[in-house]
Amino acid sequence: MANDFIRQLGGERLVTALIFYRFPDYPSLLQQFLWQDFDLVPNIPKLSSFLEFWISELDGPLHSVEYIYPELITINEVRIQNRRVRIEY
Repeated sequence: MANDFIRQLGGERLVTALIFYRFPDYPSLLQQFLWQDFDLVPNIPKLSSFLEFWISELDGPLHSVEYIYPELITINEVRIQNRRVRIEY
């Protein structure tokens, strides 16, 4: 827990992304993939890198990505405000 808090002091937040993608053989069907990691916000380089890998290496084309991260974490974690962003592909 202490290491996670130190990472947050450095600007990282726990980013959770819900990735919607299409089945290669059945493009009318959508599937979901949940991704979560500590990342620097608002630039989210780890998530961006993962999405670039997905686009270049995986067969299921992306439909959309929604991600959320805590705006502010305090020591006692009493109040967390979230920001939600949607990216369309």
